[in-house]
Amino acid sequence: MTGPTVPQQEPEGAGWVPTRALGRAVLITGLLLVAAVVLGRVDLIVLAAPFALGTAYALRRRPVAAPQVWVGADDGHLVEGGELTGAVTVGNPDDVDYDVAVLRTRVSPWLRVDGIAFAGTPAAGGRSGADRPFVTSVPAASAVDLELTGTALRWGRHRVGPAGARVATAGGLLVSRAVITEPVRVRVYPKTEPFDAVEAMPRAAGLVGAHHSRRPGEGGELAGVRVFAPGDRLRRIDWRVSLRARQLHVASTLSDRDAEVVVLLDVLAEAGRSGGVDGAASVLDTTVRAAAAIAEHYLHRGDRVSLLEYGPSARRLRPATGRRQYLTVLEWLLDVHVEASSHEPYEQVFGPQLLAADALVVVLTPLLDERSAQMLARLARSGRFVVAVDTLPADLSPPKDRGWAEVAYRLWRLDRDTMIAQLREHGVPVVRWAGAGSLDQVLRDVARLATAPRVGAR
Repeated sequence: MTGPTVPQQEPEGAGWVPTRALGRAVLITGLLLVAAVVLGRVDLIVLAAPFALGTAYALRRRPVAAPQVWVGADDGHLVEGGELTGAVTVGNPDDVDYDVAVLRTRVSPWLRVDGIAFAGTPAAGGRSGADRPFVTSVPAASAVDLELTGTALRWGRHRVGPAGARVATAGGLLVSRAVITEPVRVRVYPKTEPFDAVEAMPRAAGLVGAHHSRRPGEGGELAGVRVFAPGDRLRRIDWRVSLRARQLHVASTLSDRDAEVVVLLDVLAEAGRSGGVDGAASVLDTTVRAAAAIAEHYLHRGDRVSLLEYGPSARRLRPATGRRQYLTVLEWLLDVHVEASSHEPYEQVFGPQLLAADALVVVLTPLLDERSAQMLARLARSGRFVVAVDTLPADLSPPKDRGWAEVAYRLWRLDRDTMIAQLREHGVPVVRWAGAGSLDQVLRDVARLATAPRVGAR
């Protein structure tokens, strides 16, 4: 559970104010006593006695400390579509019972609250249940929990709270000022779509690993049979071929190497509308979920994975391997957001010189900005192995306005298709994200191009 927020403590007695009921009781008692003295009527004193005695009895024990409110939420590994559990607690630190406590809290719209109930009572469903007030009584020196259960609809850092409470005591004659506590943030990690890719890598950087490179070495994949040479191991001798050829031959294998994968997220523009885990996906949704899936796949294979934002902030995550890096990737992705900017300060903070020469660069981009295409072209010209993944929603609808809106949309589509064709001419493959198998054919083509001899190279 996320640690509960601590409310600000007020001076003793400063958080309580008289209600209108107390004012009416004092007013009626005073009027009756004044009338009894002026008119000399004893019956008016008898009539005022219940008001005076009842008020005095209710105020015999007055609260000193202000009520307390805490907000807590489950801080486990919550993924999109997972079950959310949280609680809003109102505490009574005094030795006087709270007759009525009115509690209310806000919840992020991406956290669908399916049930709300005080501990030990049946849950009440309803999406807007978290926004309406709940009423309960709180015994002295105790606390009551308002339990929240629901579903996390979208990745990100979402708020539970702020929460506020007002309580009444002394028979409704005293009421506290509103006590409001700060919200807590619930981390909802992106749901990784099923993703798998071929083992082909354009160029591996390490000496050992899980990828079959195209370079000879001590691997497990057979590359052919050749004549024995000095330095070859005896266990590599192929005796059948050697006996037929009457000359020693050895089995040649390809080396197994690891690779570095750079996942580059284009955050210059957003398109589409997010509908949560079960609804439509915007550009940012597809980008974040695809980045999580690609990172999970290659980290599971033992490769080094790093992340980089193409935007004004140019955030980076250093390359590393293992489960710890995967958890760091998920945490890093929670802070991804679109940042539009008219400037291009990327030559200083972002450029091909900051990427490893042997790295496979997977660029997740909607190709809505011309600067994104220029960036891809620069990476390709620098000799990097680049794969562009198109994250623009396939069902993106044209604007509903009248006039030339539909024609302008069709022209924009044609211009974007021309941009993609030009990128492919420059050697940048562009594929649409489709989960498992999205990059298989592209990775095979890039791997073949990386090992093919360069004609006319200077």
